[in-house]
Amino acid sequence: MARITYIAADGAARTIDVDDGVSLMEAAVANGVPGIDGDCGGNCACATCHVHVAPEWLAAAGARSEMEAAMLEFADGVTADSRLACQIAASPALDGMVVRTPASQH
Repeated sequence: MARITYIAADGAARTIDVDDGVSLMEAAVANGVPGIDGDCGGNCACATCHVHVAPEWLAAAGARSEMEAAMLEFADGVTADSRLACQIAASPALDGMVVRTPASQH
């Protein structure tokens, strides 16, 4: 299990316990985290779960796949720390991770 903190563009933070193997998008949607819609259901076919991963967590989150990078091309405000929350699965290694949702998703 991992405790993940989601921070909205307005600074409001929510910390959620996410079971191992559950994507950060699934956990956010199930817990009503604003700014993460997951319109494609986690199939890496949209960018409605775009998040910015805190720099100290980028290595633990893993690298973007080619498909994820292609989807991020359609998102606003993409930076080097951008990821799709549907492509990050919770694990004990991510316990304490912080992600931010972009202002364009609120």
